[in-house]
Amino acid sequence: MAEALEQLAAGAGQGPEERRAGQRRAPGGACPNCEAVLQGPYCHGCGQNADTHQRSIRRLVVEAVEGMIGLEGRLARTLPALFLNPGKLARDYVEARLARHVPPFRTFLVALLLFVLAGEHVAHVMTQDNAGRAAAEAAQLATPQGRAAAAARRRTEAATHLRHSLEDAAGVRADVLKDKGGPPGRAQAIYDRLSRQAQLRYARAMVQADRVATGLPARTAEDFAAPSAPEKDWWKHRLQKAIDNPERYVSVLFGWGQRVAVLLLPLVGLSLALVYCRRREVFIYDHLLVAMSLLSFWFLLSAVGLLLPQPAMGWFFAAAVLWSEVNLFRTLRGAYGSSRLAAAVKTAVVSSLTVLVSLGLLFGLMVLAVAEI
Repeated sequence: MAEALEQLAAGAGQGPEERRAGQRRAPGGACPNCEAVLQGPYCHGCGQNADTHQRSIRRLVVEAVEGMIGLEGRLARTLPALFLNPGKLARDYVEARLARHVPPFRTFLVALLLFVLAGEHVAHVMTQDNAGRAAAEAAQLATPQGRAAAAARRRTEAATHLRHSLEDAAGVRADVLKDKGGPPGRAQAIYDRLSRQAQLRYARAMVQADRVATGLPARTAEDFAAPSAPEKDWWKHRLQKAIDNPERYVSVLFGWGQRVAVLLLPLVGLSLALVYCRRREVFIYDHLLVAMSLLSFWFLLSAVGLLLPQPAMGWFFAAAVLWSEVNLFRTLRGAYGSSRLAAAVKTAVVSSLTVLVSLGLLFGLMVLAVAEI
Protein backbone atom coordinates (compact mmCIF):
# COMPACT_ATOMS: atom_id res chain seq x y z
CA MET A 1 0.00 0.00 0.00
CA ALA A 2 2.87 2.41 0.83
CA GLU A 3 4.39 1.85 -2.60
CA ALA A 4 1.03 2.46 -4.25
CA LEU A 5 0.61 5.76 -2.41
CA GLU A 6 4.14 6.80 -3.34
CA GLN A 7 3.36 6.03 -6.97
CA LEU A 8 0.20 8.08 -6.74
CA ALA A 9 2.11 11.03 -5.24
CA ALA A 10 4.82 10.76 -7.90
CA GLY A 11 2.24 10.92 -10.67
CA ALA A 12 0.25 13.75 -9.13
CA GLY A 13 1.38 16.12 -11.84
CA GLN A 14 0.08 13.87 -14.58
CA GLY A 15 -3.49 13.49 -15.71
CA PRO A 16 -5.39 10.20 -15.48
CA GLU A 17 -5.07 9.68 -19.23
CA GLU A 18 -1.28 10.00 -19.06
CA ARG A 19 -0.99 7.67 -16.07
CA ARG A 20 -3.04 5.02 -17.85
CA ALA A 21 -1.20 5.26 -21.17
CA GLY A 22 0.87 2.23 -20.24
CA GLN A 23 -2.28 0.09 -20.10
CA ARG A 24 -3.40 0.98 -23.64
CA ARG A 25 -2.71 -0.77 -26.89
CA ALA A 26 -0.14 1.05 -28.98
CA PRO A 27 -1.36 3.03 -32.02
CA GLY A 28 -1.29 0.88 -35.13
CA GLY A 29 -2.63 -2.17 -33.35
CA ALA A 30 -6.01 -3.73 -34.04
CA CYS A 31 -9.14 -2.89 -32.05
CA PRO A 32 -10.32 -6.14 -30.40
CA ASN A 33 -13.94 -5.19 -31.02
CA CYS A 34 -14.03 -4.19 -34.72
CA GLU A 35 -10.40 -4.86 -35.77
CA ALA A 36 -9.95 -1.31 -37.05
CA VAL A 37 -6.42 0.17 -36.87
CA LEU A 38 -6.05 2.12 -33.61
CA GLN A 39 -4.91 5.73 -33.98
CA GLY A 40 -5.34 6.98 -30.41
CA PRO A 41 -6.77 6.14 -26.97
CA TYR A 42 -10.19 5.30 -28.50
CA CYS A 43 -11.10 3.36 -31.64
CA HIS A 44 -12.26 5.71 -34.40
CA GLY A 45 -14.47 2.95 -35.82
CA CYS A 46 -16.55 1.77 -32.84
CA GLY A 47 -15.47 4.11 -30.03
CA GLN A 48 -14.17 1.36 -27.73
CA ASN A 49 -11.44 2.34 -25.27
CA ALA A 50 -7.99 1.07 -26.28
CA ASP A 51 -7.33 0.09 -22.66
CA THR A 52 -6.09 -3.49 -22.27
CA HIS A 53 -7.84 -3.71 -18.85
CA GLN A 54 -4.81 -5.58 -17.54
CA ARG A 55 -3.91 -4.30 -14.07
CA SER A 56 -1.55 -5.30 -11.31
CA ILE A 57 -2.80 -5.22 -7.74
CA ARG A 58 -0.70 -2.12 -7.14
CA ARG A 59 -2.25 -0.36 -10.16
CA LEU A 60 -5.77 -1.27 -9.01
CA VAL A 61 -5.05 0.23 -5.58
CA VAL A 62 -3.67 3.41 -7.18
CA GLU A 63 -6.72 3.81 -9.43
CA ALA A 64 -9.07 3.13 -6.52
CA VAL A 65 -7.39 5.89 -4.47
CA GLU A 66 -7.57 8.21 -7.49
CA GLY A 67 -11.27 7.54 -7.82
CA MET A 68 -11.90 8.16 -4.12
CA ILE A 69 -9.96 11.44 -4.15
CA GLY A 70 -11.75 12.62 -7.28
CA LEU A 71 -15.17 11.65 -5.93
CA GLU A 72 -14.55 13.34 -2.58
CA GLY A 73 -13.53 16.53 -4.34
CA ARG A 74 -16.67 16.58 -6.46
CA LEU A 75 -18.84 15.70 -3.48
CA ALA A 76 -17.34 18.60 -1.55
CA ARG A 77 -18.49 20.92 -4.32
CA THR A 78 -21.83 19.28 -5.15
CA LEU A 79 -23.45 18.67 -1.75
CA PRO A 80 -23.00 22.20 -0.32
CA ALA A 81 -24.21 23.69 -3.59
CA LEU A 82 -27.23 21.36 -3.60
CA PHE A 83 -28.41 22.79 -0.28
CA LEU A 84 -26.93 26.29 -0.16
CA ASN A 85 -26.51 27.40 -3.78
CA PRO A 86 -28.95 25.30 -5.86
CA GLY A 87 -29.35 27.87 -8.60
CA LYS A 88 -25.65 27.85 -9.51
CA LEU A 89 -25.54 24.04 -9.37
CA ALA A 90 -28.54 23.71 -11.67
CA ARG A 91 -27.03 26.29 -14.03
CA ASP A 92 -23.78 24.34 -14.13
CA TYR A 93 -25.73 21.21 -15.04
CA VAL A 94 -27.69 22.96 -17.80
CA GLU A 95 -24.55 24.58 -19.26
CA ALA A 96 -22.68 21.23 -19.18
CA ARG A 97 -20.13 22.21 -16.51
CA LEU A 98 -20.23 18.66 -15.17
CA ALA A 99 -16.60 17.73 -14.47
CA ARG A 100 -16.51 19.73 -11.24
CA HIS A 101 -19.65 18.06 -9.83
CA VAL A 102 -21.01 14.58 -9.25
CA PRO A 103 -23.10 13.76 -12.36
CA PRO A 104 -26.74 14.80 -11.83
CA PHE A 105 -28.30 11.41 -12.54
CA ARG A 106 -25.87 9.68 -10.18
CA THR A 107 -26.70 12.22 -7.47
CA PHE A 108 -30.40 11.61 -8.07
CA LEU A 109 -30.04 7.82 -7.85
CA VAL A 110 -27.95 7.97 -4.66
CA ALA A 111 -30.40 10.41 -3.06
CA LEU A 112 -33.31 8.16 -4.05
CA LEU A 113 -31.51 5.13 -2.60
CA LEU A 114 -30.87 6.92 0.69
CA PHE A 115 -34.53 7.97 0.83
CA VAL A 116 -35.65 4.38 0.22
CA LEU A 117 -33.30 3.06 2.91
CA ALA A 118 -34.57 5.67 5.38
CA GLY A 119 -38.14 4.68 4.56
CA GLU A 120 -37.29 1.02 5.10
CA HIS A 121 -35.81 1.95 8.47
CA VAL A 122 -39.03 3.71 9.48
CA ALA A 123 -41.11 0.74 8.35
CA HIS A 124 -38.84 -1.60 10.32
CA VAL A 125 -39.18 0.53 13.45
CA MET A 126 -42.97 0.58 13.06
CA THR A 127 -43.02 -3.20 12.66
CA GLN A 128 -40.95 -3.61 15.82
CA ASP A 129 -43.25 -1.26 17.74
CA ASN A 130 -46.33 -3.16 16.58
CA ALA A 131 -44.70 -6.46 17.52
CA GLY A 132 -43.89 -5.05 20.96
CA ARG A 133 -47.48 -3.93 21.49
CA ALA A 134 -48.77 -7.29 20.31
CA ALA A 135 -46.44 -9.08 22.73
CA ALA A 136 -47.56 -6.81 25.59
CA GLU A 137 -51.21 -7.46 24.73
CA ALA A 138 -50.59 -11.21 24.59
CA ALA A 139 -48.90 -11.08 28.00
CA GLN A 140 -51.90 -9.17 29.38
CA LEU A 141 -54.37 -11.69 27.96
CA ALA A 142 -52.44 -14.53 29.59
CA THR A 143 -53.96 -13.66 33.01
CA PRO A 144 -57.65 -13.60 34.03
CA GLN A 145 -57.31 -10.03 35.29
CA GLY A 146 -55.77 -8.93 32.00
CA ARG A 147 -58.50 -10.59 29.96
CA ALA A 148 -61.18 -8.94 32.09
CA ALA A 149 -59.54 -5.52 31.67
CA ALA A 150 -59.19 -5.99 27.89
CA ALA A 151 -62.83 -7.09 27.58
CA ALA A 152 -64.00 -4.11 29.64
CA ARG A 153 -62.00 -1.75 27.44
CA ARG A 154 -63.53 -3.24 24.30
CA ARG A 155 -67.06 -2.86 25.75
CA THR A 156 -66.40 0.78 26.65
CA GLU A 157 -65.03 1.53 23.18
CA ALA A 158 -68.01 -0.23 21.55
CA ALA A 159 -70.48 1.81 23.60
CA THR A 160 -68.68 5.04 22.70
CA HIS A 161 -68.68 4.17 18.99
CA LEU A 162 -72.38 3.30 19.15
CA ARG A 163 -73.23 6.62 20.74
CA HIS A 164 -71.24 8.57 18.15
CA SER A 165 -72.78 6.58 15.29
CA LEU A 166 -76.33 7.24 16.53
CA GLU A 167 -75.54 10.93 16.90
CA ASP A 168 -74.21 11.02 13.33
CA ALA A 169 -77.34 9.22 12.10
CA ALA A 170 -79.52 11.77 13.89
CA GLY A 171 -77.55 14.59 12.26
CA VAL A 172 -78.05 13.03 8.80
CA ARG A 173 -81.80 12.72 9.49
CA ALA A 174 -81.96 16.39 10.53
CA ASP A 175 -80.19 17.45 7.32
CA VAL A 176 -82.56 15.39 5.16
CA LEU A 177 -85.61 16.86 6.95
CA LYS A 178 -84.47 20.33 5.92
CA ASP A 179 -85.14 19.32 2.32
CA LYS A 180 -88.88 19.96 2.08
CA GLY A 181 -89.14 18.57 -1.42
CA GLY A 182 -87.97 15.06 -0.50
CA PRO A 183 -90.26 12.03 -0.37
CA PRO A 184 -92.04 11.47 2.98
CA GLY A 185 -90.38 9.00 5.30
CA ARG A 186 -87.00 9.23 3.54
CA ALA A 187 -85.27 10.83 6.52
CA GLN A 188 -86.56 8.18 8.94
CA ALA A 189 -85.61 5.36 6.55
CA ILE A 190 -82.05 6.66 6.35
CA TYR A 191 -81.89 6.98 10.13
CA ASP A 192 -83.22 3.43 10.61
CA ARG A 193 -80.65 2.00 8.17
CA LEU A 194 -77.74 3.80 9.81
CA SER A 195 -78.98 2.82 13.25
CA ARG A 196 -79.22 -0.87 12.29
CA GLN A 197 -75.66 -0.80 10.95
CA ALA A 198 -74.43 0.82 14.16
CA GLN A 199 -76.29 -1.75 16.30
CA LEU A 200 -74.82 -4.62 14.27
CA ARG A 201 -71.31 -3.27 14.76
CA TYR A 202 -71.99 -2.88 18.48
CA ALA A 203 -73.29 -6.44 18.72
CA ARG A 204 -70.20 -7.82 16.94
CA ALA A 205 -67.92 -5.81 19.24
CA MET A 206 -69.72 -7.16 22.33
CA VAL A 207 -69.35 -10.75 21.05
CA GLN A 208 -65.64 -10.13 20.52
CA ALA A 209 -65.33 -8.70 24.04
CA ASP A 210 -66.99 -11.82 25.45
CA ARG A 211 -64.56 -14.04 23.53
CA VAL A 212 -61.60 -12.07 24.87
CA ALA A 213 -62.93 -12.42 28.43
CA THR A 214 -63.00 -16.21 28.05
CA GLY A 215 -59.47 -16.40 26.61
CA LEU A 216 -60.48 -16.91 22.95
CA PRO A 217 -59.30 -14.79 19.97
CA ALA A 218 -61.48 -11.74 19.42
CA ARG A 219 -62.20 -12.69 15.82
CA THR A 220 -63.02 -16.13 14.45
CA ALA A 221 -61.73 -17.73 11.26
CA GLU A 222 -65.02 -16.84 9.57
CA ASP A 223 -64.35 -13.17 10.28
CA PHE A 224 -61.13 -13.35 8.26
CA ALA A 225 -62.53 -15.45 5.42
CA ALA A 226 -63.02 -13.71 2.10
CA PRO A 227 -66.70 -13.00 1.37
CA SER A 228 -68.39 -14.62 -1.57
CA ALA A 229 -70.07 -11.42 -2.75
CA PRO A 230 -67.93 -9.54 -5.29
CA GLU A 231 -66.52 -6.01 -5.44
CA LYS A 232 -68.14 -4.10 -2.58
CA ASP A 233 -67.78 -6.86 0.05
CA TRP A 234 -64.37 -7.78 -1.36
CA TRP A 235 -63.19 -4.20 -0.90
CA LYS A 236 -64.53 -4.10 2.68
CA HIS A 237 -62.71 -7.34 3.40
CA ARG A 238 -59.40 -5.96 2.07
CA LEU A 239 -59.85 -2.71 3.97
CA GLN A 240 -60.50 -4.60 7.18
CA LYS A 241 -57.35 -6.66 6.61
CA ALA A 242 -55.36 -3.44 6.26
CA ILE A 243 -56.84 -2.16 9.52
CA ASP A 244 -56.08 -5.42 11.31
CA ASN A 245 -52.53 -5.67 9.89
CA PRO A 246 -51.19 -2.09 9.79
CA GLU A 247 -47.53 -3.17 9.70
CA ARG A 248 -48.18 -5.35 6.63
CA TYR A 249 -50.11 -2.51 4.98
CA VAL A 250 -47.29 0.00 5.61
CA SER A 251 -44.75 -2.50 4.27
CA VAL A 252 -46.70 -2.95 1.03
CA LEU A 253 -47.22 0.82 0.77
CA PHE A 254 -43.50 1.51 1.13
CA GLY A 255 -42.70 -1.22 -1.38
CA TRP A 256 -44.84 0.37 -4.04
CA GLY A 257 -43.73 3.86 -3.05
CA GLN A 258 -40.11 2.98 -3.75
CA ARG A 259 -41.02 1.84 -7.25
CA VAL A 260 -43.14 4.89 -8.01
CA ALA A 261 -40.76 7.51 -6.53
CA VAL A 262 -38.68 7.52 -9.70
CA LEU A 263 -41.79 8.67 -11.62
CA LEU A 264 -41.43 12.03 -9.90
CA LEU A 265 -38.48 12.80 -12.19
CA PRO A 266 -40.45 12.98 -15.47
CA LEU A 267 -43.42 14.56 -13.69
CA VAL A 268 -41.35 17.39 -12.21
CA GLY A 269 -39.48 17.75 -15.50
CA LEU A 270 -42.77 18.09 -17.40
CA SER A 271 -44.07 20.64 -14.90
CA LEU A 272 -40.93 22.73 -15.46
CA ALA A 273 -41.37 22.38 -19.21
CA LEU A 274 -44.96 23.58 -18.81
CA VAL A 275 -44.16 26.74 -16.88
CA TYR A 276 -41.22 27.53 -19.21
CA CYS A 277 -42.98 26.51 -22.43
CA ARG A 278 -42.06 29.83 -24.09
CA ARG A 279 -38.35 29.28 -23.58
CA ARG A 280 -37.67 27.55 -26.90
CA GLU A 281 -33.93 27.45 -26.28
CA VAL A 282 -34.44 25.21 -23.22
CA PHE A 283 -35.01 21.56 -24.04
CA ILE A 284 -36.70 18.74 -22.13
CA TYR A 285 -33.27 17.36 -21.28
CA ASP A 286 -32.41 20.65 -19.54
CA HIS A 287 -35.64 20.53 -17.54
CA LEU A 288 -34.83 16.98 -16.47
CA LEU A 289 -31.38 18.10 -15.26
CA VAL A 290 -33.02 20.77 -13.11
CA ALA A 291 -35.60 18.25 -11.89
CA MET A 292 -32.78 15.87 -10.87
CA SER A 293 -31.21 18.62 -8.80
CA LEU A 294 -34.53 19.47 -7.13
CA LEU A 295 -35.44 15.86 -6.40
CA SER A 296 -31.96 15.08 -5.08
CA PHE A 297 -32.41 17.89 -2.56
CA TRP A 298 -35.90 16.69 -1.60
CA PHE A 299 -34.90 13.03 -1.24
CA LEU A 300 -31.80 13.78 0.83
CA LEU A 301 -33.70 16.18 3.07
CA SER A 302 -36.51 13.64 3.54
CA ALA A 303 -34.01 10.87 4.30
CA VAL A 304 -32.51 12.97 7.09
CA GLY A 305 -35.96 13.73 8.49
CA LEU A 306 -37.03 10.10 8.50
CA LEU A 307 -34.00 9.17 10.61
CA LEU A 308 -34.78 11.72 13.33
CA PRO A 309 -36.55 10.81 16.58
CA GLN A 310 -40.33 10.99 16.45
CA PRO A 311 -40.70 14.24 18.48
CA ALA A 312 -38.26 16.11 16.22
CA MET A 313 -39.55 14.66 12.95
CA GLY A 314 -42.66 16.84 12.74
CA TRP A 315 -40.76 20.07 13.39
CA PHE A 316 -38.07 19.10 10.90
CA PHE A 317 -40.52 18.41 8.07
CA ALA A 318 -42.41 21.64 8.83
CA ALA A 319 -39.14 23.55 8.38
CA ALA A 320 -38.24 21.37 5.38
CA VAL A 321 -41.42 22.44 3.56
CA LEU A 322 -40.41 26.09 3.85
CA TRP A 323 -36.82 25.33 2.89
CA SER A 324 -38.00 23.39 -0.15
CA GLU A 325 -39.94 26.41 -1.40
CA VAL A 326 -36.88 28.65 -0.97
CA ASN A 327 -34.72 26.02 -2.67
CA LEU A 328 -37.13 25.78 -5.61
CA PHE A 329 -37.24 29.58 -5.96
CA ARG A 330 -33.44 29.86 -5.96
CA THR A 331 -33.10 26.95 -8.38
CA LEU A 332 -35.48 28.54 -10.90
CA ARG A 333 -33.72 31.89 -10.53
CA GLY A 334 -30.31 30.39 -11.16
CA ALA A 335 -31.11 27.74 -13.76
CA TYR A 336 -33.42 29.78 -15.97
CA GLY A 337 -32.37 33.34 -15.11
CA SER A 338 -35.93 34.28 -14.12
CA SER A 339 -36.68 37.56 -12.40
CA ARG A 340 -37.74 37.50 -8.74
CA LEU A 341 -41.41 37.98 -9.60
CA ALA A 342 -41.40 35.41 -12.40
CA ALA A 343 -39.49 32.90 -10.26
CA ALA A 344 -41.96 33.42 -7.38
CA VAL A 345 -44.97 32.83 -9.65
CA LYS A 346 -43.40 29.79 -11.26
CA THR A 347 -42.39 28.44 -7.85
CA ALA A 348 -46.03 28.58 -6.77
CA VAL A 349 -47.17 26.85 -9.97
CA VAL A 350 -44.54 24.09 -9.84
CA SER A 351 -45.17 23.52 -6.12
CA SER A 352 -48.91 23.28 -6.67
CA LEU A 353 -48.52 20.85 -9.57
CA THR A 354 -46.04 18.74 -7.58
CA VAL A 355 -48.32 18.60 -4.54
CA LEU A 356 -51.34 17.63 -6.63
CA VAL A 357 -49.43 14.92 -8.48
CA SER A 358 -47.90 13.63 -5.24
CA LEU A 359 -51.30 13.45 -3.55
CA GLY A 360 -52.71 11.62 -6.56
CA LEU A 361 -49.82 9.13 -6.49
CA LEU A 362 -50.21 8.67 -2.73
CA PHE A 363 -53.93 7.99 -3.04
CA GLY A 364 -53.28 5.52 -5.84
CA LEU A 365 -50.59 3.79 -3.77
CA MET A 366 -52.91 3.55 -0.76
CA VAL A 367 -55.64 1.95 -2.88
CA LEU A 368 -53.13 -0.37 -4.52
CA ALA A 369 -51.71 -1.42 -1.16
CA VAL A 370 -55.21 -2.17 0.18
CA ALA A 371 -55.94 -4.27 -2.90
CA GLU A 372 -52.66 -6.20 -2.58
CA ILE A 373 -52.63 -6.86 1.14
